[in-house]
Amino acid sequence: MRSDKFPIGIIGGTGGMGKWFASFFQQEGYSVQISGRKTGPGPRQMAEDCPVVIVSVPIEATEAVIRKIGPCMPRESVLMDLTSLKEVPVRAMLEASVSEVIGLHPLFGPRIASLDGQNIAVCPGRGGRWLSWLNDILEKNGAHLVEITPEGHDKMMALVQALNHFNTVMMGLTLAGSSVSLEELRCFSTPVFRERLDHLSRIIAHPSLYAHLIAGNHHTDKLLASYRKNLDELQALLHSGDVAALTKMIKTMNIL
Repeated sequence: MRSDKFPIGIIGGTGGMGKWFASFFQQEGYSVQISGRKTGPGPRQMAEDCPVVIVSVPIEATEAVIRKIGPCMPRESVLMDLTSLKEVPVRAMLEASVSEVIGLHPLFGPRIASLDGQNIAVCPGRGGRWLSWLNDILEKNGAHLVEITPEGHDKMMALVQALNHFNTVMMGLTLAGSSVSLEELRCFSTPVFRERLDHLSRIIAHPSLYAHLIAGNHHTDKLLASYRKNLDELQALLHSGDVAALTKMIKTMNIL
């Protein structure tokens, strides 16, 4: 691994998290090559120029992009991705390349100002030399790194992302089926409810992204089986009017 400020390549660096990390590495003194759908260097040129290449494209395009850039990566380089799901991308990187491989999931959005205090999931795939470099630069900037397997990551994301977004979609569908307007809702909204509406507005603005986060995680279906069971039990208690039993059920939520 080179010790100087080598160039870093980001495929999909023209927007979102790719753009955020391009700015981050530039602030750290690295030159960054960026490619978009119709701009920047092709896979072979980027792999020749950049010992570090990061894939930051929509979930549905990630595997195809990895399989294009992977065969171009030299053994001494590292291929990474920033996707919100990790099993498929990490497996694709391992299969398509001979380079070191790291799956990375920044658990924040591109609106944050710095890494300080932010969580990042790290899924080592192959090799350790570049992993040490990556950990050092992220931790130096205050990030909290969580090392986990790709499967373990996706199981956690079924809870943190898929279930969370599923709940919001269910709320949105129910609100859309009611006779109440958004203006009326906002007049009676609490701060917590306004946060939920803000979440709902982000989902409506990017439906494909959130659909892939929910449906693209194969652990979601098993989780929703438990969701349906709990929903049926809650509905039965509501039909019976048994407030004491409902209170007792709520008390069983001992996660906090």
